[in-house]
Amino acid sequence: MKRRSRPGEDFEKIFKRFKREVEREKILQEIKGREFFEPASRQRRLKRIRKTKTRP
Repeated sequence: MKRRSRPGEDFEKIFKRFKREVEREKILQEIKGREFFEPASRQRRLKRIRKTKTRP
C-alpha cells in the first residue's frame, strides 16, 4: 500500500491517514488471523457464527 503526501502535509497527518486506511481495510486483523494454521472446518464454523451474530 503506497501513500503519497499532499503538498504542505506534515508527517503526522500522512501517518494518521495511512493508519486509518489500514484499519478500514482490516489488514492487521487479517495478518493476526493468519498467524497460526486454522483448519477449514473451524474456519467454516467461525464464519457461520459471525454471520449469525451480525443479523439484527
